[in-house]
Amino acid sequence: MKPFLMNPTDFYMTTSIIISIVSLLLFAYIFDISSARTKIPSVILLLFLGWGVKQVSTFFNIEIPNLTSVLPILGTIGLILIVLEGSLELELTRSKIPFVRKSSLVAFIPIIVISFSLAAIIHYYSGLNFKSALSNAIPLAVISSSIAIPSAQNLISRNKEFITYESSLSDIFGVIFFNFVVFNDYFSFESISIFLLQIVLIIIISFIATLGLAFLLSKIKHSVKFAPIILLVILIYEISKIYHLPALIFILLFGIFLGNLDELKHIKFIQRLRPEILNNEVHKFKDLTAEMAFLVRALFFLLFGFLIETAEIINTDTILWALGITAGIFLTRFILLKLFKISISPLLYIAPRGLITILLFLSIPLSQVSPLVNNSLILQVIILTALVMMLGLMFNKNKEKMEDVNAQ
Repeated sequence: MKPFLMNPTDFYMTTSIIISIVSLLLFAYIFDISSARTKIPSVILLLFLGWGVKQVSTFFNIEIPNLTSVLPILGTIGLILIVLEGSLELELTRSKIPFVRKSSLVAFIPIIVISFSLAAIIHYYSGLNFKSALSNAIPLAVISSSIAIPSAQNLISRNKEFITYESSLSDIFGVIFFNFVVFNDYFSFESISIFLLQIVLIIIISFIATLGLAFLLSKIKHSVKFAPIILLVILIYEISKIYHLPALIFILLFGIFLGNLDELKHIKFIQRLRPEILNNEVHKFKDLTAEMAFLVRALFFLLFGFLIETAEIINTDTILWALGITAGIFLTRFILLKLFKISISPLLYIAPRGLITILLFLSIPLSQVSPLVNNSLILQVIILTALVMMLGLMFNKNKEKMEDVNAQ
């Protein structure tokens, strides 16, 4: 048998691909650390960097295989890691209950208001049945934690915490609501009962799986211990999805459990996990999750940018719709923040659409797709909401610093 030999063309192609991917990820890292100063969301830079790579490859006639099928895979893994990263940061104590309740309502109410309002408009203008119109509207009603959480890193602690809770819960509520609408032909007492049963079931699964994974984390002595935990988390998430269970609840509960061991160490079973030692492992696990979330998030938005067609960005047929939807998003948010007596600035501006919007949009069954909600509209709303966030954070920069000084 002849030894495997790589011909010069394949060798240079492989080397070029590795250099390109590494260089792009290094640019993504520069965008990430510079966003604290520039206030430009890294997602915008990543999208345009990916789009720029597409233009260069087209200009030089570089053949690149169709990568469309990779996008949902990266998106799903990215969503899991981002929600896990955010939930590990959440501090859950009795004194935090009013805060959590408020952020939950601010996450949930806009999804319902925007989804039903936009669905009514889509139904009116396209003639699509209301259920299918609702399937198309929900992706545009969900805040993207993949953009919101990194963008809030430099805010004062209470605002950062609010955004982490709100955007993580928005992802979860949005996915649960979307699955309920898509996978039920009719809204009836039976379908609602099954839906509630699924939530109870995933909570039970989450409880058992969380304790099991925490036990493994405390007991594994091998030098490789965090990768199997993350792989098991992804596996449980995907198996839960097969049965249409709201799997993001498991991710959230698992992260909150690990992030709040100090609050639970008085429980006998938790004491068996040796929380003092486990806490050290959780800190390492948290760091690894953050690193992996960054890599997957960067690859996702670079690839999405690469797959963007120029005509989709400047599509004049959808720009008025995109502007109207963006205005509705921030008007709803303004009213809610006022209603709940929450500081308007800078929280008003942090309502970006992104990874979760794309994932849900790609998950709409072909039979329910509306011609009004297309690639151009989704892309334009993502860019517009990111631009509003960028400008809002830029103008709020000095005020945030003053509040942080006063808080100290």
